[in-house]
Amino acid sequence: MNYSFFVLLRALPAWLALSREARKALGDEHLGAALASHRGRLTMRYFDAEAFTAPCSDVMMIETQDPKHHYYFMEQLRDSPLFSVPYFELLNVITTIEDGYQAYEATSQPASDGTAATETN
Repeated sequence: MNYSFFVLLRALPAWLALSREARKALGDEHLGAALASHRGRLTMRYFDAEAFTAPCSDVMMIETQDPKHHYYFMEQLRDSPLFSVPYFELLNVITTIEDGYQAYEATSQPASDGTAATETN
C-alpha cells in the first residue's frame, strides 16, 4: 500500500525574516539531509499555499510504502532548526492510503450479515 502524508505547515516570523539565500541554505542543509537519509524509502513534494489559504503557508506531501519511514523522517526534521528554532509550526498531518478502497474491495468479501469478513488465503 502507498501511504501519503499531507503535512500542513505555517512559516513563522523567524523564517520570514531570513533572506531568501539563508532560507535556501537552511532548507538544503536540513530538509535535504533528511531526504537524503531516506532516499529510496520515501519521496516528498512541497507546495506553497499562503496565497490561497490563511491557516497554512506550506504543504509537504510525503509518500512511502512503510509509515515508519515517514515517522523517522519527521523525527529528523523535529531535531533540526526548521522545527526547533522554530522556523515552522506543524499544524496538521493528514494521513491517506492511495486507492485504499480498491485494496479493501479486492481483499474483503462481505459476510452474509453485512459485516466485512476477514481476508482468507
